[in-house]
Amino acid sequence: MIVCHCQNIADHDIHAAIDWMRAADSEALITPGRIYHALGKAADCGGCMPLFLATMRNNDNLEVPMELRGLKPRATQENKICRATAR
Repeated sequence: MIVCHCQNIADHDIHAAIDWMRAADSEALITPGRIYHALGKAADCGGCMPLFLATMRNNDNLEVPMELRGLKPRATQENKICRATAR
């Protein structure tokens, strides 16, 4: 299935790029930009991005490395209050 009509990128191209990047570096953060770059292409209009991201999420090799999970603090009511009073 064609995901990006502007650059003629199919779902199997996205999966192949993710699999290739994960095999090359098991800790790499894989982004749409890196996939475009790996395919030798560049994003154009961005209309495909929802389908592009959905296709990426369906790949088993897209997992975030364990060491990088949970680095962003979760938003809590206490954090929101502290930020609001700091302004």
